[in-house]
Amino acid sequence: MTRWLAAAYGAVVYLIFFVTFLYAIGFVGDLIVPKGIDSGTPGPLAAAVLIDVALLGLFAVQHSLMARPFFKRWWTRFVPAIVERSTYVLLSSIVLILLFWLWRPLPETIWLVAAPNAALLLQAIFWLGWATVLLSTFLISHFELFGLQQVWLGLKQRVAEPPRMRTPFLYGFVRHPLYFGFLLAFWATPHMTMGHLLFAAATTAYILIAVRLEEHDLIAIFGADYVAYRRRVSMLIPLPPRGAAKDAETPPAATT
Repeated sequence: MTRWLAAAYGAVVYLIFFVTFLYAIGFVGDLIVPKGIDSGTPGPLAAAVLIDVALLGLFAVQHSLMARPFFKRWWTRFVPAIVERSTYVLLSSIVLILLFWLWRPLPETIWLVAAPNAALLLQAIFWLGWATVLLSTFLISHFELFGLQQVWLGLKQRVAEPPRMRTPFLYGFVRHPLYFGFLLAFWATPHMTMGHLLFAAATTAYILIAVRLEEHDLIAIFGADYVAYRRRVSMLIPLPPRGAAKDAETPPAATT
């Protein structure tokens, strides 16, 4: 019964994540959703900036802190290991929902691209970014990344295989294609407002910090193999690999 409850919990959390992910696309792009990044009545500038920065900071702290190995070791003293990842995904989704709900618009225009072809190109890059994010999760282990694999293995009373390094497709050209996709999605817009700029700049700063923390963890797991991979392949911008031919290894999603 406990294993079935864990599996049901993991499935519900995955659905919550997926809806939150779709809403995030609409929020950043100001598309369809009830409240986008520039929606709402503007309030006092200082208060809006403070609230938005606090919301972004809350997400950054929660998302990075809970992903660190030392936190996982402490956290799993209270939360069963089988649902640790699902709980992390659930809390990340809740913090994002809170950000969407409480975000204060800063609608002052930073740039506005009026040329139809240029605006269309920026919109295409926006969608390319989100497609890259989703593809990157499937190139590694989408269902492990979002907790479903863990509860499925628990339901079947099977033990997860040890993590292995592989570098499929995009991972042969950039070590963190998922972050690269987010950067494309956050910055590519024909209408950049102050609020959108704040969001894009803050998330970029977070990515630059998070990628260093993540790589520290990956080196601890894979040692010299990951160090060699890091020498050959660029961090955030896709480029041809340096030196020898690409190896067949990739950093596992479960460590992030």
